[in-house]
Formats: sequence, C-alpha cells, structure tokens
Amino acid sequence: MLQVTGHPSFGLPWGQDRLIPIFLATLAIRQKSPRIQFSSAAQMLDSFGLQQGGSQYRRLIASFQRIFGATIFFGTDTQLERTAVIHCARFNFMTEARIWYSRYSNEQLLPGDCQNVILLSDQFYREILDHPIPTDLDAAKALSSCPAALDLFVWLSYRCFTATRQERISLFGSFGLASQLGSTEYARPRKFREKLEGWLGIVRAMWPACPAAIDKDGTELVLDRAFAVVPIDPLRTFRAG
Repeated sequence: MLQVTGHPSFGLPWGQDRLIPIFLATLAIRQKSPRIQFSSAAQMLDSFGLQQGGSQYRRLIASFQRIFGATIFFGTDTQLERTAVIHCARFNFMTEARIWYSRYSNEQLLPGDCQNVILLSDQFYREILDHPIPTDLDAAKALSSCPAALDLFVWLSYRCFTATRQERISLFGSFGLASQLGSTEYARPRKFREKLEGWLGIVRAMWPACPAAIDKDGTELVLDRAFAVVPIDPLRTFRAG
C-alpha cells in the first residue's frame, strides 16, 4: 500500500513538482551534504532549469512547499501460518526548508547572511547514497513539461542500470507497469499501450539507445541493461547529474 498525504495548506504534490526530489538528489551529491544551500534566487532557478523571473521563483517555492508538506506512507499486510504481520513506514524528503522571498529573482546575492537552505531527511539522503539513479539531468529538464514521460525516463534509467539480463515487465495486473506509473485513467489495455508508445517515443528522443520496447503481444515491456548516462569509467557507480 502506498499513500501520499498532502499538507492542508499546500495540498498534494503534482505535475512538475516531481522534479524537486530529482534535483535535490543531484545537488546533494554535488555539494556532498544533506544540507543544500543557494546564495540567491537566481541560483535556485538556474539549478532547477527554470527561466529567470518572479513568477517562476514563486512557482518553484510553491512546489517546495507541497513536497515539504507531503508525507509518504508505505504499508504491507502479510498473512503467515499463525499470525498476520503489518509493516508500515513513513517517509519525508526534507526536514527543514528556509527559502527567502526575494523581490528580484535575478539578484546575485540575498541580503546579509541570508541563504536559501534545504536540509534533506536522513532517509532520503541515505537512499541517494545507497541507491543512486543514473539519470541525465538535462534530459529531466527537457521532459519537465511531460510528467508521464519524465516518470518513465527515470524509471527506465534505474531499471536498465540494475538489469543483469533481458527483463520482461507486465503492463497490466496489480504489479504491472500501469499500476507502477499510477495510471488509473488507462483502464483499457489498448489505451494504455497507445500512451506508453507515445511516452517511449519521447524518451528515445532524449535517450536514442534506450533498449525498452513493448513486445509483439502487447502485454509486456522488454528491456535490457543500459546506461541513460554514458559512463566515463565502466567501474564507477553513477549518480544523477
């Protein structure tokens, strides 16, 4: 069971809000710390691939508020021979966020010793270090206007990176790709396959060598080991960005 609860004042994360965790993970690796700092509004916008402007800055802050206020719950029910086991966990991306409202988003420095500071939760920072997703940050920026294709791109980046041989993922069923992507509106298999083909086409525009395709029966996605980011050293572990 997966449940996302939004803050009563900010609501649920949606659309391009999914970029926030991707960029925070990248910046945490670059700054080598769970504490991420920005000296100006312009630096924040540039880091997140957004154009300069007050409206863009306010939009970014609103995304931060929704992500910061959201809590993710995981739970499983397991029936053993003699008893039932319930396992639950709670997850947050950030534990602290201090973001200054700057009148001029293109100013070089915030006044005095003010800085925008984001402190990642221990769980999120450990996940970044232990299970890095080798995705292309520029591609993520380019796909920001198509959230479904972005989700598929990041998912394929990880699945292809961890694959040891050719894998086949069911498109339908409780654990199928349609359920993993949260596509409740595509109950009809034909409709979902059409959408998936479209998303794959967008992904291939960013990643031409992507080895994922729908099988001839239209029931499974076939993929193989590959890198969304071309490795400099095959022995290295790659992280986002």
